[in-house]
Amino acid sequence: MASGTEGPAAASRGPTAAESRKAIYAATIGNVMEWYDFGVFGYLAGALALNFFPKEDPSTGLLNTFLIFGVGLIFRPLGGIVIGRMGDTRGRKPALVLTILLMAAGTVIIGVLPTYASVGIAAPVLLLLARLLQGFSTGGEWGGATAFMAEWSEEGRRGFYTSLQQMSVAGGGLLGSGFAALLTSLLGPEGMNDWGWRIPFLVGGLFGPIGLWLRREVDETPPYREVAEEGETAATPSSGFGEAAQAFGFTILWTVSYYTFLTYMPTYTRTQLKLSAAQSLWASTVSLLALVVLVPIMGALSDRIGRKPLLLASCAACFVIPIPAFWVLTHASGFWVVVLVQLVFAVAIALFSGPGPAAIAEIFPTRGRSTWMSSSYALAVAIFGGFAPYVAQAMIDLTGSRMAPTAYVMLAAAISFLVILRLRETAHRPLA
Repeated sequence: MASGTEGPAAASRGPTAAESRKAIYAATIGNVMEWYDFGVFGYLAGALALNFFPKEDPSTGLLNTFLIFGVGLIFRPLGGIVIGRMGDTRGRKPALVLTILLMAAGTVIIGVLPTYASVGIAAPVLLLLARLLQGFSTGGEWGGATAFMAEWSEEGRRGFYTSLQQMSVAGGGLLGSGFAALLTSLLGPEGMNDWGWRIPFLVGGLFGPIGLWLRREVDETPPYREVAEEGETAATPSSGFGEAAQAFGFTILWTVSYYTFLTYMPTYTRTQLKLSAAQSLWASTVSLLALVVLVPIMGALSDRIGRKPLLLASCAACFVIPIPAFWVLTHASGFWVVVLVQLVFAVAIALFSGPGPAAIAEIFPTRGRSTWMSSSYALAVAIFGGFAPYVAQAMIDLTGSRMAPTAYVMLAAAISFLVILRLRETAHRPLA
C-alpha cells in the first residue's frame, strides 16, 4: 500500500487520467464480485424459503426469508462504523480488502449450510448468522468504495467515475440474477429448489481471492495520503452529525427503490403475477442490464448539468410512476409487460444512482468521509432498504392488494425530495 513516502508534492497533485482509470476500474471489478455475493440471496429467496423453513407453510417461510434478508442488514451500520473508521484511520485500501474477505466467507457459509429438513430450527439461525456477516461487510464496502472512487477521480469527471461504483452494484446484481435465471432454466424449479440454489453461493465464494488480488494491487487515494501526511486523519474525528443526517435522508429513496423495484420484483412477479421462476428472474435481469448501461450515462450527465436536477427528477418519478406502473402490472400481466415496467423502474433508479455516489461523497470532507458516509448510508439501508421486500410482502398480505407496495416507495420519494432540495449543488466544486 502506498503510505505517503512519495512526498507532499506527489500526494497533493490530482490524479492523472491514467491513474484514475487504473484505480477505479480495479475497484469496480472488485465491487461487482462483492455485490454479486450480497445480492444473490434476494434472487433465490423462494428456494431459500423452501429449504430453511417448514414447507407446509410456504407463505410464512417466504416472509421469514425476507425478514432474515432485512435483519441481516441491521449489521450494516455497525460495519459502516467499524470498517468506515478503519478507512479513515488506516486507509481506504485495507478497509476494502477486509470487506471482500468477509463477504466471501459469508457467501460460502450459506452455500454449505444444512437445511431445515436436516437440523430443524438451527438451519434458519445459521442462515441469519451468515447473513449478518454479509451485512457487516456491506456496511463498510459501499462507503469505503465510494470514498475511494471519489478521491481517485479527475476533477470534472467525478460524477462519471463514482457512478461506476453504483454501476458495479447493479452489475453484481445482474450477474447474480442472470446466473440464477440460467440455472433455473437449465435445472428446472425442482432441481433448483432441491440443490441448485447452492451453486450461486459457492461460485460467489470463488470471487473472494480474485477481488482480494485486485484490491491489493491498487494504491491509496491521493487525498487520503495528503491528509495522512499532514497528521489530520480521523484519529481525532471531527463532528459530522449534520452532514450524516443529510446523507441519511438522501439515501432513503435510493435504497427503497432499489430493493423494491429490483430485489423484490422477481418474487412479486412470481407470486402475484404468476410468472414462472425463470421468467421472473429474466425480467429482473433485463432491468439490471438497463441499469448498468444507464447509470454511467447519468453520472457523466451530472458532471455537466449538476447532481440536483437528476436527483430531484428521480424523486419525482418514483412518486408519480408506482401507481400507474403497478396498475399496468396487475391488469395486463405477462412477461413482456413486466419487462417494460421494470425498464421504466430502471430509468427512475438510474437518475438517482448516476449522480448519487458523487453527491453523497461531496457532502463530507476527506477527514472523516469514510466513517460518516458509511455509517449514515448503512443506517438508512438497514432501516428502510433492507426491510423493503419484507414491508412490501407484509403490506400485500395485510391489505390483500397487489398495489400496496407503491405507498412505501412514494413515501420514501417524498422524504428524499425534501432533503435533496435543501442540499447545495456540489458538481463543480473540488472535494473538501
